[in-house]
Amino acid sequence: MDKRIYLCLAHMSGKEQAFIKEAFDTNWVVPLGPNVNAFEDELKHFVGQNKEVVALSAGTAAIHLGLIQLGVGAGDEVICQSFTFCASANPVAYQGATPVFIDSEEDTWNMDPVLLEEAIKDRIAKTGKKPKAILPVHLYGMPARIDEICAVASKYDIPVLEDAAEALGSEFKGQKCGTFGTFGVLSFNGNKMITTSGGGALIVPDAAAKKQTMFYATQAREPFPHYQHEKIGYNYRMSNICAGIGRGQMTVLDEHIAHHRHVHALYAKAFEGVDGITLKSNPDDRFNANYWLSTILIDPAKTGTDYDEVRRKLDEKGIETRPLWKPMHLQPVYAHNPCYVNGVSERLFNRGLCIPAGPWVTDEDVDYIKEEILRLFDGKK
Repeated sequence: MDKRIYLCLAHMSGKEQAFIKEAFDTNWVVPLGPNVNAFEDELKHFVGQNKEVVALSAGTAAIHLGLIQLGVGAGDEVICQSFTFCASANPVAYQGATPVFIDSEEDTWNMDPVLLEEAIKDRIAKTGKKPKAILPVHLYGMPARIDEICAVASKYDIPVLEDAAEALGSEFKGQKCGTFGTFGVLSFNGNKMITTSGGGALIVPDAAAKKQTMFYATQAREPFPHYQHEKIGYNYRMSNICAGIGRGQMTVLDEHIAHHRHVHALYAKAFEGVDGITLKSNPDDRFNANYWLSTILIDPAKTGTDYDEVRRKLDEKGIETRPLWKPMHLQPVYAHNPCYVNGVSERLFNRGLCIPAGPWVTDEDVDYIKEEILRLFDGKK
C-alpha cells in the first residue's frame, strides 16, 4: 500500500480560510476578536446544559484555570485518573498540589468510582483533610461512569473538573461529556475531533465564571486605565486566527463524529469472531462514545503475538498505531505520588493499541488494517 494510514489526521472543511482571511482583513489577529466570540457561542450551543465556554490556548491551560478557580494550591491533593495522558495531572503540579492517582474500571477504562471513594476515605484518614478536586477523564472518547463519580463527589462535597479533551460530542444518557462537572475541558489539538491547530476550551457554569476565567487567561489585568495586577494571571486566550480555524471546523464536527462512529462499526464487524482481539465499545446504551480513537486489546495466549509486535508489523505496512497510555502511577515523574490501583490500567497498557479512526480513514483502509492483523495472527499459528 503506497499511502500511510494515520491515527487521526486533521481534516479541513474548506471554510476555515474565509474566517482566517476575515481576521487578517480586519486586523483581528490578537487573542480576542469576532472569531473567538463566535467560536465560543457555537461551542456553547453544541455542549448545551446552559453552560458557558471560554476558548483558550490549550486543553492543558483549561485544566489549569479550572484548578485555580477551584482554589487548588500548595499542599492540596487532587484526585486524578491514572490511565490517561500527562496533561490531566501536570497542571495539578503547576499549582504546587499533589496528584493522587486512581485506577480504572473494566467497563469504560476510566476512573473507578468504587476505588475513588476508598481513596477519598483513605486520604482523609491519612492527611486530615479531603482532596480539593476530582479530575476524571473520558478516555479515547468513551464516557466515564460520570454519574457514579459525581455522586461520590457530591457525597464528600468535592468539585469535579471533567477532562473531556478526547470526548467532544460523546454523551452519557444523552448529555454531552464535559457538562457534568463544575468545569469541563475540551481540546482542539491537531489530532482531536476538530482542531484549531492548537487550542482548547473551558466549559464553565455561568457568565460570572466565564468572566473570571477570561480574567485569569488574560494576565489577571484589573479594570484600571493603567496596568494593575492583584493576582497572578496567565497568557492563555485563544487567538482570533486559531478561532477562525475552529469556526470552519464546527461546520464539519457532526460529520467527523459520525465518521469516527462509522469506522468503529466497521472494525466491530471486521473483528467479530476473531479470537484474541477485543474492540473497545460502549458498555451499554447509556454510553455514546465519539470513538475519537478505536482501541483493541490483543491476547498473546490466543494470537501468539503481543501488542508491540503488532504495532511494529503494522508500521512496516504503512499503518500508524499507538500503545495505550502508560498509567501515570507508572511514570517516573510521579513514582512517589499516592496511588490506588487494581491492576486494570497496567493490564490494558500491556495489551492495547489505538488503531486509525480519523476523517481520512476509508472503508478500504479498515479492510487493509484487518487483513494485515489477521495475516500476522495466521503466521503465528
